[in-house]
Amino acid sequence: MKPFFHIPIMVNEVLGFLTPERGGVFIDGTLGGGGHAKAVLERLPSGSRIIGIDRDEEAILEAGQRLSSYADSFKAIHGNFFNMRHLLADIGVSSADGILLDLGVSSHQLDTAERGFSYHIEAPLDMRMDGSDDLTAYEVVNAYPLEELVRIFREYGEERFAVRIAGAIVRARAVSPISSTTELAEIIKSAVPAAKRWEGHHPARRTFQAIRIEVNSELKGLGQALCEAIHLLNKGGRLCVITFHSLEDRIAKLQFQAFEKPCTCSPRAPICTCGKKPVVRILTKKPATANLAEVEANPRSRSAKLRAIEKL
Repeated sequence: MKPFFHIPIMVNEVLGFLTPERGGVFIDGTLGGGGHAKAVLERLPSGSRIIGIDRDEEAILEAGQRLSSYADSFKAIHGNFFNMRHLLADIGVSSADGILLDLGVSSHQLDTAERGFSYHIEAPLDMRMDGSDDLTAYEVVNAYPLEELVRIFREYGEERFAVRIAGAIVRARAVSPISSTTELAEIIKSAVPAAKRWEGHHPARRTFQAIRIEVNSELKGLGQALCEAIHLLNKGGRLCVITFHSLEDRIAKLQFQAFEKPCTCSPRAPICTCGKKPVVRILTKKPATANLAEVEANPRSRSAKLRAIEKL
């Protein structure tokens, strides 16, 4: 197994919002290689702990080994943070003082060829974050009807050539199944108008993103998962969410706004009659982003946005 590495993004900003020096129970809902968790552990006072959750079993094994010296303060759990409340209940945890969610695919997953996330490296069409899940990119590409492919390319990839790309995939698979990442990337490239193929990014980037999101159900239920995370927080507890594309960021932004300003009364009403009070205080009126030095050291941080709230 290739070592599970992870370059944690905006570590100082995350620590600044989570303030682990306060002590208590902290949750890293997307543990990855344990980079953020290690930074939190280094600041936790005695008697505090952090629980890491990840749907990738490789991440759980690697982070467990890397953070083994913190055995008294760290525990790793295999699972999806969408089920965070139940996963924590199973180990007797019902609340938290800080929660971090670093969304999207990890550097390790992108760079491990056999995982099938990259359009640059030939590999089987997989893209599963959790290898025990049933749905793979192969099934999406070879079995989804044309209309469904168009939908996910538009919704999850914001791909303006969704119809052309989906049509090219359907025509190609009618001849023989599409089995590799590079084969799929070439089909996508051929479907994009020649003049538009290299405008900023690889022409397959958005389509691969869309398929990955579909395979891992990354957006379905994200809003509800954020609600559960907020409910888990103790008073004064903080939630940090790092997103990497506009779809995730929009969900986080709207969910935070709904909890900060839940009143449903008409703006013209003289007083509030719905009785809904603010649940959180938004700490980031505009999302934090990586500075130039971090972007140069880790180009994948370029698209990252960090939003944070505090439970009232």
